[in-house]
This record gives sequence, structure tokens and C-alpha cells, in this order.
Amino acid sequence: MTTAPAKAGWRFRQPSVIPGFGLTLGFSLAYLTLIILIPLSGLIWRSAALGWTDFWAIATDRRTINALQISFGTAFIAAAVNVVFGTIVAWVLVRYNFPGRRIVDAMVDLPFALPTAVAGIALTTLYAPNGWLGSLLAPLGIKVAYTPLGIVIALIFIGLPFVVRTVQPIMEEIDKEVEEVAATLGANRFQTIARVLLPGLAPAIVTGFALAFARGVGEYGSVIFIAGNLPYKSEIAPLLIVIRLEEYNYAAATAIAAIMLALSFMMLLVINLVQTWSRKRYG
Repeated sequence: MTTAPAKAGWRFRQPSVIPGFGLTLGFSLAYLTLIILIPLSGLIWRSAALGWTDFWAIATDRRTINALQISFGTAFIAAAVNVVFGTIVAWVLVRYNFPGRRIVDAMVDLPFALPTAVAGIALTTLYAPNGWLGSLLAPLGIKVAYTPLGIVIALIFIGLPFVVRTVQPIMEEIDKEVEEVAATLGANRFQTIARVLLPGLAPAIVTGFALAFARGVGEYGSVIFIAGNLPYKSEIAPLLIVIRLEEYNYAAATAIAAIMLALSFMMLLVINLVQTWSRKRYG
């Protein structure tokens, strides 16, 4: 006599031989509550105390809008550039052996260890009108320092490791035989990259883009030196928050921070949905 198998239904967790689910889940929720949820709740509560009229007046202020446009626009451009060149750097490090490869690999992590203020000072020194690179670009009519272009370069510098270190492990798992098989089937190099390699790397590339974008939106130290901090031209939203705090205008500071939080959440939500779709499609 055989018993009928139990009907499969939704379960809160899958059976596991590893104990401690309840303890680790409780610790995780408590940690996230203390570190993330409570501070964010305080920010939202302080912003809600303004009232809709005052909050809308701060949100629609021309200086606030320009600062948000510069922060999100430059972060998006820098993340897009890092997706292209970060993927190329990861490809070179994985597929080629050359003298100094370990040094180049270690240099990728330099923005992680370097204080952001030091990076900002170094980039400003290089790209200022009298700097090494700025003096060469000035005769061509290209001004980098104290412009949004300088902000983009600073964000490219600090965001590159996020793309490289996200794509590199996935690229190492792709066997060279896959490329060779595609070549034997008549695919040229472009078709091999577009139809064989990129679909498998798409989830990692999207993740790297999201990490670089999120870091760029909230970056402060490496940007304030090279940006010039000119209102309506090169002033970023984090700097505007600091300015409002120095003016003891805590209501405006929390309102701008809440707007940045909402916009960042929506954009990261869209990116995560795209990432989920790419994983389901390409595996």
C-alpha cells in the first residue's frame, strides 16, 4: 500500500539540514531594523512633519531640481561608461596573460582603499586649467574641472571597481571552448560577443551598473573638489543637503534627502526588475 504524496504548497522556508534558521533570521531582521529601517523612518517622519505645502515648495525649488538633475544625470552617465570600459577591463584581466597583469588587477581596487577626498584632490590637480591634463585640454576648448564633466570623471573613477569585480567572476566561469564552438559554427567575433558572451554576462553587467550608479548618486568627497560647487551649474544634491544643514535649515535638508531616497529607490527597483528579467531569460 502506497501513500499519496503530499500536495506541494507554499512554504515559508525550504527544508534544510543546516539548523539555526530562526536565530539567524531574527538577527538579520534586528540588524536591518537598527541600521537601515529606523534611520530611514526617522528621515521620512521628519520630512512628513513639514506638511505637503512646504515639502512641495522645497522639492520644486529650482536649486533643488538642478542639484538632483546633476547628481542623478552624472551618476547615470558615469555608470553607463563604466559598464562599457569595466567589462573590457574584466575581459582583459580574465582572457589575457601579460606582464604586470597582477599589478593592473590590484589597481582596479585602488578606489576602494583610497579616501574619496584624496581622489578628488588628485583629479582636480590633474584636470584643473593649469594641471597636467587640463592644460592640454584647455587649448582645445575642453574644460573638465569645475564643470559637470569633472563630476562624471570623478564618478567613473570611484565606480569602475564595482563593474569590474561584478563581471569578472562570471566571465571566469565561461569556458573558452564556448567561444571556439561558436567560431567553428561560423560565428564571427562580433556575433560571438553579442550572442554567446553578453547574454550570460547580462545579469552581472546590470548588477555592476546598479552598484556604480548607487555609489555615484551619493558620492560626496571625490566630487566637491572637482565640481566647483556652483549653484545651478555644478552643485550636487549631497552638497546642497550639507549647505542646508550648515544653515540650520534641517527641514529643507531632510526634504531633499527624502526626495533622493525616493528617486534612488524607484530607479534601483527598475534596475532590479530588469536584472530579474535578464536572469530568467538568459539564466
